[in-house]
Amino acid sequence: MTGYISVLKFRRRHSTEPQRGFSLIEIMVVVVIMGVLAALVVPNVMDRPDQARVIAAKQDIGAIMQALKLYRLDHGRYPSSDAGLEVLVPGPDKGSRYMDRVPTDPWNTPYQYLNPGVHDEIDVFSLGADGKPGGEGNDADIGSWAR
Repeated sequence: MTGYISVLKFRRRHSTEPQRGFSLIEIMVVVVIMGVLAALVVPNVMDRPDQARVIAAKQDIGAIMQALKLYRLDHGRYPSSDAGLEVLVPGPDKGSRYMDRVPTDPWNTPYQYLNPGVHDEIDVFSLGADGKPGGEGNDADIGSWAR
């Protein structure tokens, strides 16, 4: 039996069949292809978080606007700018609630509220990523007037 095992070992070591595996060139081709794909895909994927923040801000503004409209139906007017959006979430002793909480924008700053508004009767808006009025791209203001 030991003679048979030694013959198998000899055949494995001195076989005329080519070794199985990848050559350096094949590995390099795969790496280059993966690099080209990454160069095409990564810029498109990197922009997604910013787009998601803008969409989230627009949805929050829409929800705040709906709550403000309900407030107006109950009180005959919109809240003043001084009262702000906090009137939409009164304490348990103050009656109806229009929202569970007033959200902060996706950049973790409070939404702005103006009555009277600059663009409409009332304006609800986020100052964007930079937290400053105006701006372009990711820094642009997102408001109830541009839904």
